[in-house]
Amino acid sequence: MNPVVGLDVAKGESQVQAFLDKKEPYKRSFKVAHTIEGLESLHQYLREIENVTGIRPPVVLESTGHYHTPVVQYFEERGYLLIIVNPLISYRAKSSSLRKVKTDLIDARHLCELYYKEELEPYKKRGIQLLNLRNLSRQHANITGIYVQTKLQFQAVLDQVFPEYRGVFGDLYSVVSLLTLLEFPTSEDISAVDEETVANRINELCPSRSRKWANTQAEKLMAASARNPFQRTLYQSHILSLEMYIKMLLEYQKHLSKFEEEINALAKEIEEYKIIQSIPGIGEKIATTIISEIGEIDRFNHPKKLVAFAGIDPSIFESGKFKGSVNRITKRGSGRLRHALYMAVRCAIRDCRKKKTTDEIIPRNKRLREFYDKKREEGKPFKVAVIACANKLLQWIYALLQNNSTFQDLT
Repeated sequence: MNPVVGLDVAKGESQVQAFLDKKEPYKRSFKVAHTIEGLESLHQYLREIENVTGIRPPVVLESTGHYHTPVVQYFEERGYLLIIVNPLISYRAKSSSLRKVKTDLIDARHLCELYYKEELEPYKKRGIQLLNLRNLSRQHANITGIYVQTKLQFQAVLDQVFPEYRGVFGDLYSVVSLLTLLEFPTSEDISAVDEETVANRINELCPSRSRKWANTQAEKLMAASARNPFQRTLYQSHILSLEMYIKMLLEYQKHLSKFEEEINALAKEIEEYKIIQSIPGIGEKIATTIISEIGEIDRFNHPKKLVAFAGIDPSIFESGKFKGSVNRITKRGSGRLRHALYMAVRCAIRDCRKKKTTDEIIPRNKRLREFYDKKREEGKPFKVAVIACANKLLQWIYALLQNNSTFQDLT
């Protein structure tokens, strides 16, 4: 016998179907909740199948973002073989039927049938350290996106209240700048006090700077207030919105700073992080993203599998005598890893000098620039050459991590 249990995972529950052998379903399908009681009942069901067949059944389920994590953690701790299937593979198997039927029960059966048809690879447990790093990196990226969006909304309101404020401080989004604007959001608020009062307040908000600097900033603020086209604010809603956005920006800055501290502290403990940073053009942030998305390198037994995981392998389309000449990359892997590689290539091939004194290009990464120039000389467009470089870079990363060595650039 060759038993298997298929789980169609949804939010908070899973549909269960077991097979004792190929085309031999065991009992009726049922649902279990992702609670201690529900998972324990599923465990009893697996023990029952083990008693009947004499073999501990593997558990097959789809990758569903985070919905499957309680099931994986529960049965991982109990030593069960888990097979987490890419949804694209299971969808292809479901599409092989002529009938168009989509239910949780059918999906659970399809996962069991897929186990007998395909050579599915077992799930490899990832290290807690790298998973923590990945979670922190992703949350940092998510909050950064929200922070940027909040900046745009803040600017839209500022343009309708105090557009001249932009030039007062070197950095509009510095803490002292935002707190000063929170204190004096309109020309009316500034005209109600004298320049010395404004200077005193700026000095209190930023005690690390000199009194002379505070006086200069106060002078700039008074001048900006005099130039402001909105001497009177007609809409109180704008003032309320401005205050809200300022407080949100300050909070996001605190959260991002905390994330960055945690990410840096965690990354420095990981050996792979130092290896990837040895490649010219890859800085701290890009190195963190790359290593956290790749995880343990032994998850991939060939560099082409890592390239496919990043989604930068070319798609191929051939039918009969037709052979597609325009083949785009698959984009079926980690989007974050793909973006990090793209940015790493752009940083590596550009001129490393701040001021260009000659027409000669001195790239950060000479080996990668040489490969890029070769592709351009072959007539490849810019983006095609960059993707080819990303592919090459990822193969280098694979080799370095496998051999636990550092990158050697051209002299």
